[in-house]
Amino acid sequence: MPSNTELELKDKISLKYPKRYKVFILNDDYTSMDFVIDVLMTVFHKSYEESEAIMLEVHKKERGLCGVYTHEIAQTKVMQVHKKARDSGFPLKSTMEEE
Repeated sequence: MPSNTELELKDKISLKYPKRYKVFILNDDYTSMDFVIDVLMTVFHKSYEESEAIMLEVHKKERGLCGVYTHEIAQTKVMQVHKKARDSGFPLKSTMEEE
């Protein structure tokens, strides 16, 4: 039984890189600077010096960039910040924005 199936070949394969998202920590009047540094070191794996610089940026500019990640990782980082803050009794917030 003959078949009339045609075969289509594509010359190029196009890859799309995932969108990247910036994760920020937001300033508030209640969270201690030491706690912000701890969050940056534990959640974002920053050195003490990097954490201190980001914490000062948060303090002076109302928010500080913690890193740039794929959507799922950025979302996880935001949730980790909120959980750690809630468990410690602080109102610290984190957000993510598309790069």
